[in-house]
Amino acid sequence: MAPTDETGQATRHASPTGTTPPTGPPADGTAGPGARMPRWLPRAMVLALSLIAVFQLGSWAFHELTGLLINILIAFFLALAIEPAVSWMAGRGMRRGLATFLVFLAVLVAAAGFVTLLGSMLAGQIVKMVEDFPEYLDSVINWVNGHFHTELRRVDIQEGLLRSDWLRNYVQNSATGVLDVSAQVLGGLFQMLTILLFSFYFAADGPRLRRALCSVLPPARQAEVLRAWEIAVDKTGGYLYSRGLMALVSGIAHYILLEVLEVPYAPALAVWVGLVSQFIPTIGTYLAGALPMLIAFTVNPWYAMWVLIFVVIYQQFENYVLQPKLTSKTVDIHPAVAFGSVVAGAALLGAVGALIAIPAIATLQAFLGAYVKRYDVTDDPRVQGRRNRRPGPGGPTRLRKLWARRPEPEGPGTEGAADGGSS
Repeated sequence: MAPTDETGQATRHASPTGTTPPTGPPADGTAGPGARMPRWLPRAMVLALSLIAVFQLGSWAFHELTGLLINILIAFFLALAIEPAVSWMAGRGMRRGLATFLVFLAVLVAAAGFVTLLGSMLAGQIVKMVEDFPEYLDSVINWVNGHFHTELRRVDIQEGLLRSDWLRNYVQNSATGVLDVSAQVLGGLFQMLTILLFSFYFAADGPRLRRALCSVLPPARQAEVLRAWEIAVDKTGGYLYSRGLMALVSGIAHYILLEVLEVPYAPALAVWVGLVSQFIPTIGTYLAGALPMLIAFTVNPWYAMWVLIFVVIYQQFENYVLQPKLTSKTVDIHPAVAFGSVVAGAALLGAVGALIAIPAIATLQAFLGAYVKRYDVTDDPRVQGRRNRRPGPGGPTRLRKLWARRPEPEGPGTEGAADGGSS
């Protein structure tokens, strides 16, 4: 018989070594105080911390390289724009690098000539405006004194302006901002050089770049990538082609107006209006028209009003007549879609996004149109913008029925006629 305690249960024998045997796990399944950590938990923690570190590093790198990525995007679209000219010259036996260099040289010479001509024109007009400013100020003072019975003098106004705190603060801020302006100019030149360098490599090594991109894709994907590339080249080139034609028409129209009004520097102003109005979306026309208005104002204030009226009328003609005809075969985008893409591009990338938004959306639209299946639309009046009318009597028939239901008026004359008839 095993020894029992007072409760009648058998007592446990002590181990030979004098220690109690280990007890099993608790019945409820919970780990005890001496339980080990699972082997997968340290690896999971290291993996989670590594992913967080990689994400933070990628976010920091993307934020720091945003300017470079935008420059590369501009360079890519610029390379797509000159791709047709470079390919045409390369197809005639010229080396692709030399063809790209000649195209860039022609563009830079044209841009430098335009900027030089426009700068000389602006400098001459600014000098003339500064020389004629006392006469303008005297005429304004005489008009104010004649209409409001004041006694203003140009000398008093000049002394008050020179002694004002506003002028002193403006001069101090301008002196401290010279270094900032110089840094911005140098940064802009470096940015332009970066864009030109990348666009030169994209255009000169276009076939090599396409081969390198297609070498990591299966054959079916290669055909799609090459097709998308071709669509992008066609749409970007077509966009610049249509904009160039509209700039030519706009420049000729404004040149005729400025020559009729005898405004100085009419050719340079016409080129300015044509380029700025077409290559700055949405507000380019009004920005371009401000300079001719200013110079026309120096000749005759009424000429500035005529220029403004012509700019507004020509803008409507361009939006509703000229632009649909020129862009129907090159960049066929609905005006609302074009305006929305410009706004979205400006919100994302600023002026650069507004400039490349239309060719990017045109490329995307053409690429999707090649893969989206379309069906014939049913012949329904609602598709044509008309409502179905229920069969029934026409308008004149309903009017006659309403007139027949009209109750006869009751009055003294009616009652007298009734009495006379009864007697």
